[in-house]
Amino acid sequence: MSIQTLKDITAGTAGGICQVLVGQPFDIVKVRMQTAPKGTYKGMLDCPLAFYKGTLTPLLGIGVCVSIQFGVIEWMKRFYAQQNILNGLGGPSGLDLTGSQLVVSGVAAGLANGVVSGPVEHIRIRLQTQPAKNPTYAGPYDAIKKIFSSHGIQGIYKGQAVTLLRESTGYGVYFLAYEKLVQREMATKGIKRDQISPLNSVLYGAAAGYALWAVIYPIDMVKSRMQTDGFSPSTGQKYSSTWNCVSTVWRTEGIKAFTRGLGPTLIRSPFANGATFLGFEMAIRVLSPSS
Repeated sequence: MSIQTLKDITAGTAGGICQVLVGQPFDIVKVRMQTAPKGTYKGMLDCPLAFYKGTLTPLLGIGVCVSIQFGVIEWMKRFYAQQNILNGLGGPSGLDLTGSQLVVSGVAAGLANGVVSGPVEHIRIRLQTQPAKNPTYAGPYDAIKKIFSSHGIQGIYKGQAVTLLRESTGYGVYFLAYEKLVQREMATKGIKRDQISPLNSVLYGAAAGYALWAVIYPIDMVKSRMQTDGFSPSTGQKYSSTWNCVSTVWRTEGIKAFTRGLGPTLIRSPFANGATFLGFEMAIRVLSPSS
């Protein structure tokens, strides 16, 4: 592993920590609204708050996930830059990647991330949605131990297929939006990446976040349903597969169910994603001041 990749991973971890600290309260409300029976909550303000419940898992896990995202996306960008230079494309550095190159890079980052984010988000959702009184799990490690002992690795990775679909689709769009906005400012103003103002990093991250959720929100709802469902019919399993979940929700709750919880997501998104890219960009400037 190269020194630059280690720097990318470290900066990505900083971005992930920023994302969790800013976005966790809204995420809890979103998950509760997505997974509660129809009519439980009238709206996001009717949802009981436990702003940082289950935060330890995402603080550790999402830090790792975002470090993987940025480690892979930056590696892919350098790979394509080398190809572009050989083909006389992408400007002098080759880093003016095409839209398709950025989408493929984002998809790769999402798939790599999904291997870790699947179980991390599964455990987080179990903790967020369990009752305050007589909870099933005492904490993240207790949840992992109990789920693994009863249901094996398949139990830990419950909902993984729809997670990979969400991550690959979402991050292809996510990094495309962010990098194209960065490319435009650099070209328009004739500046280097590290000369872009922190405020614009936040704004571009916010825009990328909205692009991501515009594409993946219904997929995310299905993921949340799958990851809060029982592990077997004896433990209250409602859905036999991802497709069965989609068809059952559509038939019993209608199309509105696929956008339930969208309000807190739209409020959370610009802050959380703006903070993510700000954390990454500022960290990478400290770690690589000449880049």
